[in-house]
Amino acid sequence: MDEENELIALRRKKLDALRAQDIDPFGAGFEPSGSIAEVREKFVDGENLRAAGRITAHRDMGKSHFLDLRDATGRVQIYIHAKEVGAELIDLFRLLDIGDLIGVEGTCFLTKSGEPTLKARTFRLLAKALRPLPEKWHGLQDIEARYRQRYLDLLTNERSRIVFEKRIAIVREARRFFEERGFLEVETPILQTIAGGAAAEPFSTHHKTLGLDLYLRIAPELYLKRLLVGGFNKVFEINRNFRNEGISRKHNPEFTMLEAYWAYADFEKMANLVEDLICHLAQIVCASLQIEHRDIDGKTIRTINLKKPWRRARYHDLVREVAGKDWFELTSAQRRERATGKLGVEISPQLADFEVTQHVFEKLIEEETIDPLFVTHCPKELVPLAKQNSEDDSLVDVFELIINGAEIAPGYSELNDPLLQRQRLLEQAGEETQKIDEEFLLALEHGMPPAGGIGIGIDRLTMLLTGAESIRDVILFPLLRPKK
Repeated sequence: MDEENELIALRRKKLDALRAQDIDPFGAGFEPSGSIAEVREKFVDGENLRAAGRITAHRDMGKSHFLDLRDATGRVQIYIHAKEVGAELIDLFRLLDIGDLIGVEGTCFLTKSGEPTLKARTFRLLAKALRPLPEKWHGLQDIEARYRQRYLDLLTNERSRIVFEKRIAIVREARRFFEERGFLEVETPILQTIAGGAAAEPFSTHHKTLGLDLYLRIAPELYLKRLLVGGFNKVFEINRNFRNEGISRKHNPEFTMLEAYWAYADFEKMANLVEDLICHLAQIVCASLQIEHRDIDGKTIRTINLKKPWRRARYHDLVREVAGKDWFELTSAQRRERATGKLGVEISPQLADFEVTQHVFEKLIEEETIDPLFVTHCPKELVPLAKQNSEDDSLVDVFELIINGAEIAPGYSELNDPLLQRQRLLEQAGEETQKIDEEFLLALEHGMPPAGGIGIGIDRLTMLLTGAESIRDVILFPLLRPKK
């Protein structure tokens, strides 16, 4: 820490020296010939080009100097010699540090080693860095530092930067995928009087002027379905959701979802759509349907096969495979006893019988599934917004897509019976009937077409396609406790 403070103090002295010479250490705009990658593309021996970026390396050759100039797109070498830039700029050069941002204008040439280089005719200081960049970022033991100071992570960790470039591509290509299939992108409220569309604990707030208690949305579903009532047959939204719940490797209090609804479709059609989407994204982002996940040393630890067709299996059949063919013939007490005993699943006493089965499913099926699996025909208690199966009214027509031990996307044949929907919501709310969204039920009473719906977690999808092990690695600024 003392060494760092000394470096900061030295940079402050240089800052004062710059100001004493009437040089603005935080300069005005500078128009480069493009990003550094574009400058390298335009490189022609003898051509005059302009480049802007951050100094990341300095090689002092005595009378001449070589710098590495970087931005998010790449690196270009800069050659500085007193004969080219003059004594005044050489004096300025001595006040520069690694991390400073400069703009350079110069002539393209190749060094003896064939390195494309700009021979600077002039340069300008654009921003003085008052703190040094970390030299050995990969050696930091405090992983949270990468999340707290994401800007340093992006500057010094190419692997992290690539992850976020892929995330940007995933969102862009997902949007294009749906638009090309006739879906309309819409926006729905984040502030809601009733937090609906999922079973989750919301964040609460208050609007002073209206005197309203409000919630940050936990899902956009109930508003998107209103649009189906209004005649929009294909809608989607890429949205931020907020849930006041636990934090884990797979959970962050705010996260990004893509939800889409398609009038006159059903859950099987939506499963096909999700399969097509993820395969398309894998080809765009990874150039392959074989997704390799590697450890920090680059060793492959698993390979996920996204080749179509993906397996589809019923919920009850999957549970029987791991819990016993007689699982659903057992009494509630017998199921609980087998779950905690033979199956080794932790079950709390207050769980309902269907929740015991769900815990067995999550522990022994979901967490163990690597390649894509559509789990279909789930118990109606798990999905109160889905349409009941015509052959077995204890089940609903849904799928849950599992890949790499995590739920990536649920999909439904949407419930459009307003009377049955009210009954389901009442069962879900229990005694808290004030949580029933009467405005949504009113909309349903005007007639919503049968429809298919999906929700895709963008964060988890990014983890899948980049091999990130934690959701914090794919969210630019994850929520963290403040430092004391």
